[in-house]
Amino acid sequence: MSNFVMPPTGFGPGSQPLAEDDELQYTVMPQDMRTYSPHTPEIDDPNSVAVGTALMHDIAKSCADCAIDGQSRSHDLSHLDQTNRAFMADTLGEGEVSLRIRGIPAIRAQESFFAGVWLLAGEGVDRVEVAPIPAIAIERAHTPHKPALLTAAPKPSTIANAPALLAELMDKSASYQKGQIPHVINLTLLPHTEGDLEWLDAALGEGAVTILSRGYGNCRVTATALSKVWRVQFFNSMDTLILDTFEVTDMPEVALAADEDLRDSDARIRDVMETLA
Repeated sequence: MSNFVMPPTGFGPGSQPLAEDDELQYTVMPQDMRTYSPHTPEIDDPNSVAVGTALMHDIAKSCADCAIDGQSRSHDLSHLDQTNRAFMADTLGEGEVSLRIRGIPAIRAQESFFAGVWLLAGEGVDRVEVAPIPAIAIERAHTPHKPALLTAAPKPSTIANAPALLAELMDKSASYQKGQIPHVINLTLLPHTEGDLEWLDAALGEGAVTILSRGYGNCRVTATALSKVWRVQFFNSMDTLILDTFEVTDMPEVALAADEDLRDSDARIRDVMETLA
């Protein structure tokens, strides 16, 4: 057969020898995404946690009701004895989302294994709240921790587009009405300088609520001191900022438990309780 019709040699993958330092380098892919898996609490005597078991059934019902009407429901834990309190902590566990809420009293809120079921702790506060997000997080969100200086914030020499962005955020904040579609400014897609970001931080200030969601990477949601304005930042599993936005809304959707989540939590809690029967 003529060489003319033979496939060419010396081309393509594997045709050339590799040096010692020429090994293929693959991008590290995200790992350790947290997924739900049933957890059955370990108890010796089911009768000893009858109060906690009844409370868990009440919480399951609250999940079903909240999925219908969206209303928050609270369940006090302060009256439980040590055995039942430990049972509740073991059954609920810790989920992906946590909140720090400044004020008096300062409150830490931690989502449980069950989406929409939150453990709230602080001075005089020990309760479970069933809600898309704890109500107090919305009530206190924009209480200034650092005041919003707005246009009075000192402008650095490197400022460029920040004044226009601030004017847009102030306008949308003033005109926002409950239930309105969120207004989003995507800083990742807009030209800006480090001076722009520094000035916007000073101009918008900082509110009382910070939310961290740990899932496929991290999401950090921070309330500003300007009403209804939130900073939402997404980081990949290597802690690199991949999306940076401002949202004008009551609460960014990424932090909320959806109706479907609450219905799932109702079913999952009942499944766990059945294993104890």
